[in-house]
Amino acid sequence: MAKITLSKLRHSYMPAPKSPSDYALKEIDLDWSDGGAYALLGPSGCGKSTLLNIISGLLVPSEGQILFDGQDVTALPPDQRNIAQVFQFPVIYDTMTVYDNLAFPLRNRGRDETTVRARVMAIAEMLEVTEMLDQKAAGLSPDNKQKISMGRGLVREDVNVVMFDEPLTVIDPHLKWKLRSKLKELHQRVKATMIYVTHDQTEALTFADQVVVMQDGEVVQIGTPVELFERPAHTFVGHFIGSPGMNILPCDLQAGVARFGAHAIALEGPIRGEAVGRTEVGIRPEFVALADKGLPATVTKISDVGRHTVVECNTDGCKINAVIDGSAPEKGASVHLDFRRDQTRLYVDGWLATDPSTPAEAAS
Repeated sequence: MAKITLSKLRHSYMPAPKSPSDYALKEIDLDWSDGGAYALLGPSGCGKSTLLNIISGLLVPSEGQILFDGQDVTALPPDQRNIAQVFQFPVIYDTMTVYDNLAFPLRNRGRDETTVRARVMAIAEMLEVTEMLDQKAAGLSPDNKQKISMGRGLVREDVNVVMFDEPLTVIDPHLKWKLRSKLKELHQRVKATMIYVTHDQTEALTFADQVVVMQDGEVVQIGTPVELFERPAHTFVGHFIGSPGMNILPCDLQAGVARFGAHAIALEGPIRGEAVGRTEVGIRPEFVALADKGLPATVTKISDVGRHTVVECNTDGCKINAVIDGSAPEKGASVHLDFRRDQTRLYVDGWLATDPSTPAEAAS
């Protein structure tokens, strides 16, 4: 396995890029530790696949370097980078048995049959496909075909990184959770460096130890699933992660106080710098309560989602969601919304602009 470093990486599909908008990937600096589980998360067109293709060697970046354990591999072709890749659609040989499919990457590299059998049997046991080893791959269900495709990527012990490119896209929804759980289990057992590319926040957050969130060719935040949920560094992260996503309200700053219309909104802590630009308040629905005081609002929609209820409200033309337990008010009811202070943050031009209060500040 390998530590992967991306240094000052940029890429444009234009022959002579002149402005930042000409780049599919803005400047990226990343370090992925040996043996970690990582996800690249973002919407279609954000640059995930471009970045994956650069790491795998299918694309040479316009600028910057890719290093595996400190060795510059930027100019090396895919076959010299020692990687394994699992794609959206299962890459297997239908005319071969499951055993021969799993054995193929090892036999192709000249491994002896004793080694081949030991690795195939170990991976088959992990994937729970031991009983299928003698079957032709053509007769497998789509989820089992993708299991075999994953197994082909994991069977080699000498790879630097295993990369998964939207591997569950074609899998039936009721089977996805099984494969997500299996993939997480596999990582914990084989300890390989794994990079998982997806637009699905559930897949990314359940698989990865660290998630790289991308938008418009740049990395907007890197963090654990808990960090991305609890403290979004950008409003895009707040919108994209969570269901429903973070509430974003326009606000004005007056003498260092955030105001929404006539109402002052208490923030988590001090504002960084001068806060010049578009100012907004962000708070997740889980930290909005229906109370006797706070922002006056009107209930516009009630959604029972099982474990809790999402109450959608309108205040001065802005939509605010609150996640509550217990009984909900009727549609059209007048309510007040109370924001939990330590979860109420200021964003300037989309970027987080407040720091948490110290214990002394919080008590004052």
